[in-house]
Amino acid sequence: MMRVAVLVSGGGSNLQAILDAKARGELPQTELCLVLSSAHGAYALERAEKAGVPSEVCSPKDYADRSAYTDAILEILQKHRIEAVVLAGFMFMLSPQFAEKYENRALNVHPALIPSFCGPGYYGLKVHEYALAAGVKVSGATVHFVTAETDAGPIIAQKAVEILEDDTPEVLQRRIMEQCEWILLPRALALLSEGKITVENGRVHIDN
Repeated sequence: MMRVAVLVSGGGSNLQAILDAKARGELPQTELCLVLSSAHGAYALERAEKAGVPSEVCSPKDYADRSAYTDAILEILQKHRIEAVVLAGFMFMLSPQFAEKYENRALNVHPALIPSFCGPGYYGLKVHEYALAAGVKVSGATVHFVTAETDAGPIIAQKAVEILEDDTPEVLQRRIMEQCEWILLPRALALLSEGKITVENGRVHIDN
């Protein structure tokens, strides 16, 4: 069993997708050991409590800079003996030491088809606003490994959806969550926990 922590900042819908997948028996080698929130009062903490998963809060406001905050996060993860991490709507960019510590063991889900609409400044609803403004016909989600560079890690999986003429950023965001993120993220976590993912020369190989 792989000891996993999920890092969150808000509502935790992607956390819920993981919890539901675990409840359905789709994550047999995943032990959800910790939900770590960057914000007090995040609804994701209630989701964790209902599922019986331990949780902690570590706010960046309590630390002098990004490096100190990252050190605090790593200390908590070490305390819980965490082997892999999922960034599920975690709205804070950690320092490179996090990516180094959890190289090829930290997953992130991004609400676009990387390399489109990604990198610094592309997060949350802004991603969908940019996609609609660009007039693209499809968007989607990407699950990738975390590296020191934002949204630049090896890609594990992607899934696309069609953009409709009357889409708003909110409607597109919801469709991508339901049809892409909530499907891709638990699947990627299952593959990681089962040791079916390897990375060679920056590219992901999956053993089915």
